[in-house]
Amino acid sequence: MSFKFGIYGCEHGHITVFIGELLAMGGTCAGIYDPGRSALAQKLAERYTVPLLDDPSELADESVKLIGSSAVNNQKIDIIEWCERHGKHIMVDKPAVTGRNGLERLEAVIGRGNIQIGMLLTERFRASTVTLKKAIEAGRLGKIVSITMRKPHKLNPASRPAWHFSKEQNGGIVIDLFVHDFDLLRWLTGQEPVNVQAQMAKHVLPEYPDFYDAASAQVLMSGGTIAQLYSDWHTPEQSWTWGDCRIFVTGTEGCAELRLSGDPSVNPKEELYFQITRSEPFVKVELDKPERNMMQDFLDRIAGKPSVLTHRDILETSRATVIADEQAMLFNAFR
Repeated sequence: MSFKFGIYGCEHGHITVFIGELLAMGGTCAGIYDPGRSALAQKLAERYTVPLLDDPSELADESVKLIGSSAVNNQKIDIIEWCERHGKHIMVDKPAVTGRNGLERLEAVIGRGNIQIGMLLTERFRASTVTLKKAIEAGRLGKIVSITMRKPHKLNPASRPAWHFSKEQNGGIVIDLFVHDFDLLRWLTGQEPVNVQAQMAKHVLPEYPDFYDAASAQVLMSGGTIAQLYSDWHTPEQSWTWGDCRIFVTGTEGCAELRLSGDPSVNPKEELYFQITRSEPFVKVELDKPERNMMQDFLDRIAGKPSVLTHRDILETSRATVIADEQAMLFNAFR
């Protein structure tokens, strides 16, 4: 397969998923454009031996069919609209939008149907979550009663750009981190969120008054599943991973636990899946490999083939996250 792609906005390392998978599939990178020439953009240009571009117009050439972006979060919707004007499909890292205005603009672009938009919702393409979805669909856990997701994160504030701590530019902890969880809730259950009660709390960094460092949400799904979501920025800097992230599922016929980042007591890179049911003892479940990676799924969608992630998924996941952020109760220890 031969095709050309480019990068418009390069502020977060998530973009390496986009670049690496496309290069492995035979793609060619036309170059990286980042308005601030971030250190990451320079590093990736050197790593992949691609040019750093001076102007986005250099990506407007008709030979470039696909754009990837890990721009500052509130700038991504501008880039999505630029891609629509120039006839380019685009994959952005999460989140695609940071609030109601961006959500409405995203919905308008999707509604016009001129381009395909992707978001790096990578959790759908992990072996452990793919295996869990198959177990749920096969009825091994029965009707899903509850799902709990814990996603602690490492902050390392000295290494973060200033925009990360800005609610306007970044979107905040619910927008930034719960977007993966709302996507997984919808995908795993086949249900939609119908009620969300969220909270955000601030305990650190008074110099960034609108940066909140912990969040939780109680979610009722349309089929009766109750979910509990939790994220924070308090994983110790000594940790070998960015966060010891876990998913707990309770069904009428069994329970499951996923350790997404690996158990710290074993192989740091291993994903673990444990399960117990009314008819089977507690076991460590062997994981199924995903049938395709993130970018193959997106290219299939561009080609009009069935895909794991759809426009509706991106829009409804973004909508649920924005609603949770809008109605969240706030606690600020410095006020």
